[in-house]
Amino acid sequence: MDLTIIIVNYNVKNLLYQALKSIPRGISHISYEVQVVDNHSTDGSQEMVLRDFPEVDLIQNKENVGYAKANNQAIRKAKGKYILLLNPDTVILPGAIDKLMDYLSKHKQVGAIGPKIEMADGNLDKACKRGFPTPLNSLFKTVGLDKLFPNSRLFGSYNLTYLNNDMEHLIDCLVGACMLVRREVIEKVGMLDEQFFMYGEDIDWCYRIKDAGWYIVYYPEAKIIHYKRASSSKRKLKTTYEFHRAMVLYFKKHYSERYNVLIMWLVYLGIGASYLVSLLKLLVLGFKGGGPSDTGVSEDT
Repeated sequence: MDLTIIIVNYNVKNLLYQALKSIPRGISHISYEVQVVDNHSTDGSQEMVLRDFPEVDLIQNKENVGYAKANNQAIRKAKGKYILLLNPDTVILPGAIDKLMDYLSKHKQVGAIGPKIEMADGNLDKACKRGFPTPLNSLFKTVGLDKLFPNSRLFGSYNLTYLNNDMEHLIDCLVGACMLVRREVIEKVGMLDEQFFMYGEDIDWCYRIKDAGWYIVYYPEAKIIHYKRASSSKRKLKTTYEFHRAMVLYFKKHYSERYNVLIMWLVYLGIGASYLVSLLKLLVLGFKGGGPSDTGVSEDT
C-alpha cells in the first residue's frame, strides 16, 4: 500500500462528504486507503460514511479524544508507506496528491510536504507555510508588524509572508489540514504528541521532524481548498482555551531550556494576556467573533 489518508471528523458531516468525494480526483496512479476517525459526532457523520463510503475504514470513538490522539489511532492501523493527514473541511483539487507523492519519491531527504492551501475566497491559508513560533516572531505577529511589513524577513518570519506563494520553498512548518509524511519519519520521531488536544500538534511534529534532520517542503504545484468553518458558540470557549494551552505546551516543550526564565515568563504572560483578550472579545461580540484564527488545525477537529 502506497498511501494512507487519515481524516479526523467531529460533527461536520456535509464537509466530510465533500472531502471524501474529492479524494479520487487527486489520485490516479497510486494505491491508497482512507481512514476516518470520528470523535463521537452526533450529526449523522458515522452513518453517512458507512452508507456512502463503505470502502472507508471508519473508527468510531465514544468520546471526543482530540485531534492528535485520533490521528494516532489511525496511524497505528495504517498500511501505507506514506501518511496523509487531511482535514474534513478540505477539497482536494485534481492531481494534488499525485504531485505530493511524486515529489517525495524523488527527494529522499524530504520528510514531510504540504500543498498550497487556498481558502474559499481564493486567499492563501497562511498556516500552510510557516516558520516555527519564537518569542520574537510571535510578538511581531501579535502586534501586527507582519501585516504592516509583509515583505520583511524579520517581521514576516512566522507566516513567511516575504516568500512567493507560488514557488516551492524549504520551510519550518506545515499545517495539519493537509500534511504528507513518510512512515519512516514517523518511526524515527514518533507520532503526534497527545498532550496537544486540537492545536499545535502539527507545529510540534514539524519541529521534531526537522530536528531529526529531515527537510520540510511547501509545494504549490499541488493545491487544495480549505473551508475553515466557524465553530458553534459552545465550541468557541473550548477552542480559545485549547489554542492558548497549546501555545504554552509548545513553548515549554521546545524553548524552556533555550531561553532564560525572564523571557519565558514574558512569553507566558503574553499568552495569558492574549487569552484574556480573546475571552473579552467572545463576551463583547456575543460569541459571533473572536476566538483563535490562522491555527494549525481546523476548529472542526
